[in-house]
Amino acid sequence: MSDATSPGPAPDALELAALLSSRVCHDLISPVGAIVNGLEVLDDNPKPEDKEFALDLIRKSAKTASARLQFCRLAFGAAGSAGAQIDLGDAQTMARGHLEDNKTKIEWNLPRLLLPKNKVKLLLNMMIIAQQTIPRGGLLKVDPVGEGEPTGFRITATGINARLPQNIVDMLTADQVGNIDAHAVQPYYTRLLAEGTGLKVTMVLENEAAVVTAA
Repeated sequence: MSDATSPGPAPDALELAALLSSRVCHDLISPVGAIVNGLEVLDDNPKPEDKEFALDLIRKSAKTASARLQFCRLAFGAAGSAGAQIDLGDAQTMARGHLEDNKTKIEWNLPRLLLPKNKVKLLLNMMIIAQQTIPRGGLLKVDPVGEGEPTGFRITATGINARLPQNIVDMLTADQVGNIDAHAVQPYYTRLLAEGTGLKVTMVLENEAAVVTAA
């Protein structure tokens, strides 16, 4: 059986859309399922303490689902008309809502300005990749590349046992790709966004930190 980087045809536009849709659905299944579970508990006439537990579960899961939807709309969706620009302040809000938790924090060092939407989508997808290098949590440091308006981005992920998933590295840099599924489509999409904005994404280990750069 061939691996994710074996030579093969890249997905066409229709297949790419389907794979990205699957990726978004995968991100939403968990919080939406938790909401359903909470409602089922409430339907069973629970004890007061069980009722409060169910309501708390529903509140937290609804907040998580909303944050993920807003992030995915910006990172994967159309996010406005062709040629639209997006406020980096809005991107920061979405990134914190989706990626920050009790294990992972974000240090955002980008100026607040408008950038072309595909460049902002690239940034958010780079942050998803960077987060995957620190499975036990840590710090995502987001810096600009270039003076004034950023020409690119650098994300440094620092955490215990930071690692570079080889399948992601290959999907970002390999000359040929094949067998792209819903798990591999996100780094492949990141690569397409970078190419569309005239940039190249690299991913390396530096001083036990994973660094994802678009330049």
